[in-house]
Amino acid sequence: MDRLREKIRDIPDFPKPGIIFKDITPIVKDPAACRLAIHQLIHPFLGRDITAVAGMEARGFIFGALVAWELGIPFIPLRKPGKLPYDVQSVSYDLEYGSASLEIHIDAVDSGDKVLLIDDLLATGGTAKASCELIEKLGATVVACAFVVELDFLLGRDKLKNYEVHSLLHY
Repeated sequence: MDRLREKIRDIPDFPKPGIIFKDITPIVKDPAACRLAIHQLIHPFLGRDITAVAGMEARGFIFGALVAWELGIPFIPLRKPGKLPYDVQSVSYDLEYGSASLEIHIDAVDSGDKVLLIDDLLATGGTAKASCELIEKLGATVVACAFVVELDFLLGRDKLKNYEVHSLLHY
């Protein structure tokens, strides 16, 4: 994991003063590091009955789509309002610096689906918890949540106590 940790860039005062943003773009710039991250995200779930991968806009799309491709299963985009062209289900939630909403096509998952939720970062857990709720609203089951980076001091894992959580790097 040291190889991945070396690729995480700190951006001070983004998106607002006092926040140190953990930038994952150097990982996706390096094909070998990106491949390592994808394989490490997948590893605990190999051989498990997972039927789809969901990822949240925007960086969750990067890792989620690659995980889905590697596993040979569908990718489900969870998008900001107004971005999906078909009938949607939505959920609103609080962020550490505001509020937001996510949407999913109403036919994106089936009631028997077992979904692995992927994102780049677990902070306060609001986005991940809302994503789980959105998937479950449609009758699917969230098998686990996996993240490249977890900011332990923000206690986001506490909001996901009903789910298995796997994070590659902890800060």
